[in-house]
Amino acid sequence: MAKETAMESKTNTPTRASARKAGVDRRTLLKSLGAVAGAAAVVAKTTGANAGNAWTIASGMPDAKMVEIYTNMVKSRWWEEAIKDAFIAGKDGLYGACHLYIGEEAVACGAIGALNETDYIASTHRGHGHLIAKGGDLDKMSAEMFMKETGYNFGYGGSMHLTDISKGILGMNGIIGPQYLLAAGAAYSAKVRGTKQVAMAFGGDGSVNNGWYYSGLRNAKLYNLAFVAVIENNGYQISMPTERTNAVKDLAQIGAGLEIPFEIVDGNDALAMYAVAKRAVDRAREGGGPSIIEAKTSRWYDHSGFAGAKVGVQGAFGLPYRSDREVRASMANDPIVRLRSFLVSTGVLTDAAADKIVDDVKTKVAASLEFARKSPPTKGERGVFNVFAQGSVSASQFA
Repeated sequence: MAKETAMESKTNTPTRASARKAGVDRRTLLKSLGAVAGAAAVVAKTTGANAGNAWTIASGMPDAKMVEIYTNMVKSRWWEEAIKDAFIAGKDGLYGACHLYIGEEAVACGAIGALNETDYIASTHRGHGHLIAKGGDLDKMSAEMFMKETGYNFGYGGSMHLTDISKGILGMNGIIGPQYLLAAGAAYSAKVRGTKQVAMAFGGDGSVNNGWYYSGLRNAKLYNLAFVAVIENNGYQISMPTERTNAVKDLAQIGAGLEIPFEIVDGNDALAMYAVAKRAVDRAREGGGPSIIEAKTSRWYDHSGFAGAKVGVQGAFGLPYRSDREVRASMANDPIVRLRSFLVSTGVLTDAAADKIVDDVKTKVAASLEFARKSPPTKGERGVFNVFAQGSVSASQFA
């Protein structure tokens, strides 16, 4: 693991450690700094590790792991593009909430690539990429979107509840923030059972603004749990820029008061994402407690739905809260293109091999949509499945 370095205070005042070296005691230091500067000195004790960059980090990664991450990113991208096109085209009658992850694939695939199969994740309303990175079945995913009996949740979960508990996924969550508590609970369970499993929670930049985030971190620190919080900072809370709702630039610092190690990383660099996650996961598994990772990333589409999107065209344009130039800038920083370029330039893949991965994925995606179309519709009884009510209900919320 990279050596951890102390987060530097943004003030020019001396820290407590430097004061000791100069022979100044704590009381004298705090009196001279005042309450605000004293608090800054305390916060400065929280550790953050240097994220490094993909070019140095990748030297120690197995080729197979890099190809796995690339393949999962391609799966996530082209499955969501196909679902987006099917929604917009209208012939399949798809409807309901759908939060696309396109543009953020490096975060899920890089971070989850550092986990074991038996580890846990807790996801969000924007969870398609997380499920795919954890080994999700494209046929079952497509069937769920088409409200078919063969779907992951028999057609009643839809986009926001695509999940596979057998893979350690604690569920996608339409409520903002509770996934941190779910993951902390799973980490506590692992601690009690002595299994050394790690639990990783994903949440957007808006998820740090509630009590569930704080409670999850507080308990993870209190009980020294194998817990990793991943903040997917895509710059917007629906249509509100993050800087208008958060007073700090780096959201990972919100956990600084609990003295939880954190890293801030380029979320469009899949190998850097893997590296910081691997450090956090290894530290957690070895008894080092929780960590926070903030991934700076961006989404190419609207918060939910398909405003400004077209069939066969990547990206959503003409949105009222951000400029088309901003979207183009995000697309120019495509995490899949970046990773492919690295893999080809270093000889891990040839251009032909990379093309074959994309072609194979597109074939599987198309087959998954056909599987969904040909599958039987969900049964009415599924609407009251696992509850005390009896009878049946329509699969359509608009019926």
